[in-house]
Amino acid sequence: MEFKISREFLTQIEQLIEGNKEQELHDLLHEIHYADIAEIMEELDHVEASYIFKILDSETTSEVLLELDEEVREKILRDLSPKEIAEELDELSTDDAADIIAELPRARKEQVISELEDVEHAKDIVDLLRYDEDSAGGLMGKELVKVNENWNVLTCVKEMRIQAENVSRVHSIYVVDDENRLKGRLSLKDLLTTSTKTPISDIYIPKVDYVKVDTKDVEVARIMQKYDLEAIPVVDELGRLVGRITIDDIIDVIKEEADKDYQLAAGISQDVEADDSILELTKARLPWLVLALLGGFIAVKVTGQFEEAMDKYRVLFFFTPLIAAMAGNVGVQSSAIVVQGLANNTLGGTLWQRLFKEMKLSIFNGLILSVILLLGSHFLLGVEYIIGITVSIALITVIVIASLIGTFVPITLNKYGIDPALATGPFITTSNDIFGILIYFSIAKMILGF
Repeated sequence: MEFKISREFLTQIEQLIEGNKEQELHDLLHEIHYADIAEIMEELDHVEASYIFKILDSETTSEVLLELDEEVREKILRDLSPKEIAEELDELSTDDAADIIAELPRARKEQVISELEDVEHAKDIVDLLRYDEDSAGGLMGKELVKVNENWNVLTCVKEMRIQAENVSRVHSIYVVDDENRLKGRLSLKDLLTTSTKTPISDIYIPKVDYVKVDTKDVEVARIMQKYDLEAIPVVDELGRLVGRITIDDIIDVIKEEADKDYQLAAGISQDVEADDSILELTKARLPWLVLALLGGFIAVKVTGQFEEAMDKYRVLFFFTPLIAAMAGNVGVQSSAIVVQGLANNTLGGTLWQRLFKEMKLSIFNGLILSVILLLGSHFLLGVEYIIGITVSIALITVIVIASLIGTFVPITLNKYGIDPALATGPFITTSNDIFGILIYFSIAKMILGF
């Protein structure tokens, strides 16, 4: 059953902290999952959170550190000495330890690394820190199980027992040559059912999916998702096995990418959270709001070019919000579907094929909507048929154009290496509003002759 934090539970913890009852507090938190402890600490003030952190053992607190919000973790680490931080990192896998060290100021990094007791562990962490955080090298951990192709099964089992002591979960057994180049993978079933004298070279599977150290994290996520992998090996420029990436790291990448795309689609230019400062939230939101305001000015300017219509066909202006809204909605729908296809790598066909399909779909939808509009405007609003027909034709045209823009823009952005999620936000809405109004009055002018 999922653990739920109640106000009563937090009050109990606060009272134990105030009474300095360390043992009772330790017993209360002992059976709680480290992710839930992190959530509890985030609900308390900094002094109380630090108190909890210091009464728990390093095996627990090291995992809690990973689950804490970055801002809370920064405050906790600030209260710890380099030696205390090093003790926490000694309990973590190399990739997690490297992630935490990367958040520290440069001078403090060096102090913490020098305090690490396990020299090999420290060496692996330093090696990981040289990779870009958004690459496979920045994601990978050094802990893995590998065997040499020249060993026999008996030697292989003995070596695996030694290596497995440092690996929390063995997803795969990788096979390398004398130069540590990745050759393939080993089936546990084959290992258990084969004679102990059989060479590994006779039974390993040469086909193995892998990524290079400079492969982008989103591409790693796509490969692992496509082939349903729990882990994937990482090789360097020479094909040498240097680490592995596990599914828990990829889930974080997918979540971060989804959050970023959602914020872009909502018109937020950088990664922010609800409890960020007003200045940070303003910096993230204001650029798109300025864009929307400029778009509004352009829309007003476009509308002003058809001032004559105000005198003869004032009713046309009552349909302006409807046309603008439909243009924005259709554009966002089209771009959202394309962006989703690009993200999942399921978008097939050429650009022209996509545009042609979208045009057929928008014509079909547009005809249905225009008929509803024509009948509704006449029977419910009492609008003349000539005005209703004019607005209906404009509606079909606007829907087609908006859907084509919503398809074309994200595909083009993706082609030039720009995040296509940019297209699903105010950019598409604002541009389609402007085009929608321009098309609407241009068609009205052609039909009604003002």
